[in-house]
Amino acid sequence: MEKIRIQKMIADCGVCSRRKAEELITQGRVKLNGHPVKLGDKCGFKDIITVDGERIYMPKKKNFVYLMMNKPRGYVTTVADELDRRCVMDLLEDVDERVYPVGRLDRNSEGLLLFTNDGEFANSIMHPSRHISKTYRVTVRPDINDDQLVKLSEGVEIDGRMTLPASVIVKDKTEGRVVLLMTIKEGRNRQIRKMCEAVGLEVARLRRISIGPLKLGMLKPGTYRELTADELRAIRNAIGKEK
Repeated sequence: MEKIRIQKMIADCGVCSRRKAEELITQGRVKLNGHPVKLGDKCGFKDIITVDGERIYMPKKKNFVYLMMNKPRGYVTTVADELDRRCVMDLLEDVDERVYPVGRLDRNSEGLLLFTNDGEFANSIMHPSRHISKTYRVTVRPDINDDQLVKLSEGVEIDGRMTLPASVIVKDKTEGRVVLLMTIKEGRNRQIRKMCEAVGLEVARLRRISIGPLKLGMLKPGTYRELTADELRAIRNAIGKEK
């Protein structure tokens, strides 16, 4: 059988996303038949791959799982946390398959978060070239003016480079408080918060309500469900991976 890149094998086994697997390889935490590997190395199904000394196994028939969660505030988006903080995985105790989060929401953010054990699917959603839209309901303080709206929409500089144009709509406005709907097509670290800070706005609450065609809807905080066949078809179409 044709050999495949080790990071793809790790992702296909449901250990983590391909991007995370590449980080593990770079950090020297992955071995092939007892020897450290480097990016670009390949393996076959008879080879022994270990991550942090633990062997991973490729199931004969992969049972792919696709979940959406309404992440509550106070949980970190990691599989495990060295600081012993509450992790989103703690909310998935009844899931038999080993899944991992697709992208992340920071500890104080909430809303739609996807989980899967399909590495190709996760990588396609997170890859910058896909420009999958993500919409957030953002409560900011104290107020917002036209100049700030224009800057957020046209792009602001964060972490040394400009953001892509965004859609910014004022949904509600009261004294000292404004609710925005912000749609971006990037996935940079803490992007919404940094964009708002760059124009002088304080983020009081941040909730992701959609990823591409997938909408959070009425899913209660801290709960999750499987994607429907229609939802899975829609998101595959959005990332150009219809199956």
